[in-house]
Amino acid sequence: MKELTPRQIVAELDKYIIGQADAKRCVAVVLRNRYRRQQLDEAMQEDVQPKNVIMIGPTGVGKTEIARRLAKLVEAPFIKVEATKFTEVGYVGRDVESIIRDLVETSIRMVRGEKMEQMREKGAAAADLRLLNILAPLPSKNRKSSAGNPFSAFWGGNIDDNEDTEATNDYEKEKEKERELRQRRVRMRQSLANGELDNETVEIEVEESQAPIFGLGDGMDEMGMNMQGILGSIMPKKKKKRKVSIAEARKILTQEEAEKLIDTDEVNSLGIKRAEQSGIVFIDEIDKITGKDGGHGPDVSRGGVQRDILPIVEGCSVMTKYGLAKTDHILFIAAGAFHLSKPSDLIPELQGRFPLRVELDSLGENDLKRILLEPKNSLVKQYCELMEVDGVDLEFADSGISAIAEFADKVNRNTENIGARRLHTILEKVLEDYLFEAPEADFGKVVIDRELVECKLAEITQDYDLSRFIL
Repeated sequence: MKELTPRQIVAELDKYIIGQADAKRCVAVVLRNRYRRQQLDEAMQEDVQPKNVIMIGPTGVGKTEIARRLAKLVEAPFIKVEATKFTEVGYVGRDVESIIRDLVETSIRMVRGEKMEQMREKGAAAADLRLLNILAPLPSKNRKSSAGNPFSAFWGGNIDDNEDTEATNDYEKEKEKERELRQRRVRMRQSLANGELDNETVEIEVEESQAPIFGLGDGMDEMGMNMQGILGSIMPKKKKKRKVSIAEARKILTQEEAEKLIDTDEVNSLGIKRAEQSGIVFIDEIDKITGKDGGHGPDVSRGGVQRDILPIVEGCSVMTKYGLAKTDHILFIAAGAFHLSKPSDLIPELQGRFPLRVELDSLGENDLKRILLEPKNSLVKQYCELMEVDGVDLEFADSGISAIAEFADKVNRNTENIGARRLHTILEKVLEDYLFEAPEADFGKVVIDRELVECKLAEITQDYDLSRFIL
């Protein structure tokens, strides 16, 4: 885990998320505590439990983005799940243990990716050698020549001078041919290294990715069994020939060779350990499972889902196809709007496992304006780059930015409040004609100002029923 101070963590989050200072401070302290714990001796590490967090706030204010950016910041395995997708044991659907199995899968993919990167140089060298053997193969070693036969002395009396001379000439020709092949191989190696042959076509033999032999179904998947992997280890791998460019062949072969150099058992072990020590699970819509027991219909198992989540959050061992994974030190961040319920409606045992609670603010017009401009991945920057692909010089005037934020805030207040996601809808509507016609039309420079925004949106926003469907 990277060593970052809480202030540095908040500063990094500020690059992508506007406002929500309290939430950022809260998760920054939680993340720093994880680093502090890892500096303790092993006996003490086991006793320090993570402080899980509940984020309270309407949709579109940055709850998921804060958790996702937090995980990316420290390169931690991260998974986002929705509490409503899980059912109590005994009901048809996914059980909560699949959360941990999915987290372990994510962690192992991360570790495998890192190992692949470490082995890429060796893999590339092995791939170049395979390509060289295809393009300029070495001469065969099993050629028979009487001139080089150590037993020829025994038959000396039976071989006349003409046969001996002919055999010697053949041997010299073979040696000359071998020298030429080796010289050609040296030239070919240099050409490959310089990329001079990248556009040439070559036929290579690659392992064929096998489709599932039969449908396993959700039940087998939930048991964490990889039947295809088991059968694949028994059955021989199929190979097929492909004609590709040398540049593409190098990528394919580099991947194959790098995978051969990776210790799978080590990857699995490190992946489980990383998931256990650094994993972050984001449980969204936790407020939707706060229904009371004893109800009827599709919500009957809400209390059961809470009871099933409890041991995962408390700390238990979950069987995955890579081995046991302990959940004692995984960080859980739950989130919900809590419009119709409150955190105290969760079962008491689960409440106690989420000691930190932080409320996120609803977004106003000024916040929406800042979201359009300030983040590193702001929507304005994204649309400008996208339109530039079709030769359109898109520019957003200050008046246009203000108008977009104003309309987004107005629609959020008059209809369902979906926070910053409303900006996507507004921008798409404003730019719809340009996005559609740009490949064929020559727009040159396009300035998005207040007048243009009002022209595109005025009629829609004035009609309440229309704006509910379009914006």
